[in-house]
Amino acid sequence: MGSLNGLELFVQVVRAGSFVEAARLCGLSPSAVSKGIARLEARLSVRLLNRSTRSVALTAEGARFYDSSQTILRAVETAENELTQIKEYPRGKLKVSLADESMVLPRLADFALAWPAIELELDFSDRMVNVIAEGFDVVVRSGAIRDSQLMAKKLAVFSSKVVASPAYLARAGIPLHPDDLQRHACLHYRFPHSGKLESWQLLGVDPASANPLPVAMVCNNIQGRLSFARRGAGLAWLPDYIVRPALDEGALVSVLDEYAVRAEPLWLLWPSGPYLPLKTRVFIDYLAGCFQPGANLAGG
Repeated sequence: MGSLNGLELFVQVVRAGSFVEAARLCGLSPSAVSKGIARLEARLSVRLLNRSTRSVALTAEGARFYDSSQTILRAVETAENELTQIKEYPRGKLKVSLADESMVLPRLADFALAWPAIELELDFSDRMVNVIAEGFDVVVRSGAIRDSQLMAKKLAVFSSKVVASPAYLARAGIPLHPDDLQRHACLHYRFPHSGKLESWQLLGVDPASANPLPVAMVCNNIQGRLSFARRGAGLAWLPDYIVRPALDEGALVSVLDEYAVRAEPLWLLWPSGPYLPLKTRVFIDYLAGCFQPGANLAGG
């Protein structure tokens, strides 16, 4: 423990930038801090810090030792937290961001019943969130992972369909080829973070084409497009798991299925680090367990 205390004192001095500030933070006298560092240097037979009247600076050897010291202290903290968690019941606020609620919301309700001591704070938003800066414990998102600071677990893979109501198709005709979309009312999604319209991933549809798909309506959520499509306002490009109930009941019909090529993963994302709170771990394990490994939500 004496060696660990010496490492902790050394790291605190480097972070504080002076013996006086480190002493204040540790509740010690400046002389006690100075003697502690001196004992550490004597034991290692190397000078770790260059002192001045107002500050301290790392020597080359001290810089290397500082990096190693941080790694050791983090490992000790992780081991202590893991041992503590064995005796604890998961509890506290769990902040979760979801771009869409329809696929996982029923499972979240079941999770809340299974773990009543965990307070779920759910943020339903399509925007691109800063997971760490905004304090999210877990994020559920689809598509490519762009943040290397996050850990990731794939929940499933889903596709999308072009759908419309029977009444709309009876009025406007059934598109048999993506080129036919130029003569139809198309209901679009706009990405909040970029302002761009979502591309319909169909064979023969080029997002950079000089003839983009017609725009009858634009919104930034799924339920808006689903509602408009059900009411006969046009064609919409929507995830299969969203439209499946409406397809089953006959309120919507899918078209151009042979041209749809989207196959997109759904991810659980959380901040990387040596210590994962127990509340986060049980949430990840629970939600992952709701989906079969590699589950495909594309359906038929």
